[in-house]
Amino acid sequence: MELADYFKSIIDEDRCAIVICNLAHEIIYMNPAAVARYGKRGGQALVGQSLLDCHNPQSVELIQKVILWFEERTDHNRIYTFYNEKENKDVYMVALRDADGTLIGYYEKHEYRTRETTKKYDFSAE
Repeated sequence: MELADYFKSIIDEDRCAIVICNLAHEIIYMNPAAVARYGKRGGQALVGQSLLDCHNPQSVELIQKVILWFEERTDHNRIYTFYNEKENKDVYMVALRDADGTLIGYYEKHEYRTRETTKKYDFSAE
């Protein structure tokens, strides 16, 4: 097995939507949670499309500013973007870098604040 298979499996099992973009803002990968979440907007068909087409002009400007900030330094890798009250989650943009530290893309990270309600080690759960 390739290490990439393990990383893909981690991303695919995340309950949060993960949309990965290259520096041209093209969506290059969506995990199953993202495909479901953005189903009404096209779901899997969004892969290959510009993420910027999905945002208003103010959001596009902020996305572009974040990319410039990521490019300034290799330790500029995560920035808080907003709190989603309806879903009780914080949202961040996260830099993706190659082995040399060169910026190659980005993704949006969702961190839910809602406490888990599933019983610990409940093997009957899906």
